[in-house]
Amino acid sequence: MSKVMIIGAGGVGGVVAHKCAQLPEVFSEIMLASRTESKCKAIAEQLNRPIRTAQVDADNVPELTALLKKETPDLVINVALPYQDLSIMDACLAAGVDYMDTANYEPLETAKFEYSWQWAYQDKFQQAGLTALLGSGFDPGATNVFTAYVAKHYFDEIHELDIIDVNGGDHGYPFATNFNPEINIREVSAECRHWENGEFVSTPPMSKKATFTCPENVGTYNIYRMYHEELESLSKHFPSLKRAQFWMSFSDNYLKHLEVLGNVGMTGIEAIEYKGQQIVPIQLLAHLLPDPASLGPRTKGNTCIGCVVRGVKDDKEKIVYIYNIKDHQDCYKEVQSQAISYTTGVPAMIGAKMILQGHWKKAGVWNIEQFDPDPFMEDMNRYGLPWKVIELDTFSLL
Repeated sequence: MSKVMIIGAGGVGGVVAHKCAQLPEVFSEIMLASRTESKCKAIAEQLNRPIRTAQVDADNVPELTALLKKETPDLVINVALPYQDLSIMDACLAAGVDYMDTANYEPLETAKFEYSWQWAYQDKFQQAGLTALLGSGFDPGATNVFTAYVAKHYFDEIHELDIIDVNGGDHGYPFATNFNPEINIREVSAECRHWENGEFVSTPPMSKKATFTCPENVGTYNIYRMYHEELESLSKHFPSLKRAQFWMSFSDNYLKHLEVLGNVGMTGIEAIEYKGQQIVPIQLLAHLLPDPASLGPRTKGNTCIGCVVRGVKDDKEKIVYIYNIKDHQDCYKEVQSQAISYTTGVPAMIGAKMILQGHWKKAGVWNIEQFDPDPFMEDMNRYGLPWKVIELDTFSLL
């Protein structure tokens, strides 16, 4: 029986609240907190059991610390913006509360995300006897656990990793993003990096294109190589990897809109002056675009996210594909959300469950692949993200 505080009331926060509420034997008390409490209350009204809500500014460490000391949760589930990771970690340390998130820290003023800032908290959390679990979403998150699972059960050594994230859903808008628009656009427009022969190799954003055919008739999609934070932790924790790449699908329509918006300056992250006010273009654009939390009822199709891993077993080369397929409308029927938020929110709940039940309770700062993948994988099947493993004779991205 444990009390959790969920910070963040966007699309993912709503899914986490729904999934935690479904397990009262694990999450005996739930508080949902956000800068805008009305969003928390709207989510609370959807749930099958009462939860409490609160208003808090997650950038304000003293304010958040005071709330944590007052409420004394066993764990904070951070599904706020990545800019707020460090302030929430600081508040957890000050209040003596375990911490977890779904995405690594990113400075507000720089489109650069890496784990160094959070890894630097290792000694602080270890000395405090607190657990900090990083990246318990889908990618990062489930894809890290997928890699750890096949490395444990299918290989003696893994050499190549391709993480492939396909969203085959259609929301019907000319242009919208399936998660926070500001974070989404910053990721897509950032310089690409992939791991090869012991170092990261940089290439221009979206400059490497391939096609990928998903299993189970999901379809064939154009995918583009881009940088994603799980490459940093996986290349560190699986040093046998000779190459690791991350791929995501984008439609021609999405890329054309993004190109035009970039050309006119709307994706800029530095403030400009407009009529005497400081305005950040990408934040204005995010305000104008549809709220990802509103896409659930109109998004149709499937996501297909997984890992293709190449390595050796008993001195023979082997290729394994491990993946999950999720239907957008099935997600909406269950938790009133589209599948992008669902596939992030469910692993967040499972990661919290792993900590609270003691499976992954260990003082320090940890990436998700550093723990035993088996109980997490069992819970993915149990709580809405069933996965499959197939062996491939060959694999290439054309």
